[in-house]
Amino acid sequence: MGKIISIANQKGGVGKTTTAINLAASLAAIEHTTLIIDIDPQSNTTSGLGIEAKTVSHSVYEVMVGGVDASDAIRETDLPFLELIPSHINLVGAEIEMIDRDQRERILEKAISGLKEQYDFIIIDCPPSLGLLTINALTASDSVLIPVQCEYFALEGLGQLLNTIKIVRQHLNTELEIEGVLLTMYDTRTRLSDQVADEVRKYFEDRVFEAIIKRNVRLAEAPSFGKPALLYDSTSVGAKNYLALAREIIHRNKELFKDSPVFASS
Repeated sequence: MGKIISIANQKGGVGKTTTAINLAASLAAIEHTTLIIDIDPQSNTTSGLGIEAKTVSHSVYEVMVGGVDASDAIRETDLPFLELIPSHINLVGAEIEMIDRDQRERILEKAISGLKEQYDFIIIDCPPSLGLLTINALTASDSVLIPVQCEYFALEGLGQLLNTIKIVRQHLNTELEIEGVLLTMYDTRTRLSDQVADEVRKYFEDRVFEAIIKRNVRLAEAPSFGKPALLYDSTSVGAKNYLALAREIIHRNKELFKDSPVFASS
């Protein structure tokens, strides 16, 4: 039985999609079967893995609104252990189309319930909002990973996200946990990054990952080539940072993989 992790933060520009792509790629590189689901209408995860949304016949939109089986929307990527359910701009109207549906918060959960047995990890890239799409992701997930950028307003709005998680726990998904808080865009040249990191650790304590994602040009360039950092430049700081995060997540979830030979080698 695999684990479903949503990457969520309603604040834009915190490295959410970068984290979804590169964490999933790193888990796959360690030979854990991984599915990434792009439920952001901007489709940046889709294009960041080299797939043009306009060429997709079945996307997460058709899965959630059109009744298409989730397995029919899965696309292969350039990494052997990584697959993708792509997004599409049509997803912009999905929240309106779902509003009158019964159990509208559980549409994604029901759609992907049969996939959990097929993968070690399912990573969901959420849109930068706390609307119905994100609620669907949190309801379908075992945990949520929260990227926090090392900049001045790092903790701004996080209270609203934590309150949403609390509400989902109370009414929709009692098992939802916080997988961890990830420090992103860490700049080793500035004192501000250290100050923000200290503040985040003080607030979230041991929920903060030891792995930190540093500012890195290669990491920023990779999506324009439709590749995760590992395939664009495997020696880059960004690729190494996300590999460290993947190993930390695998270690935190070692009970899931205690009988797997892959775990022993990772």
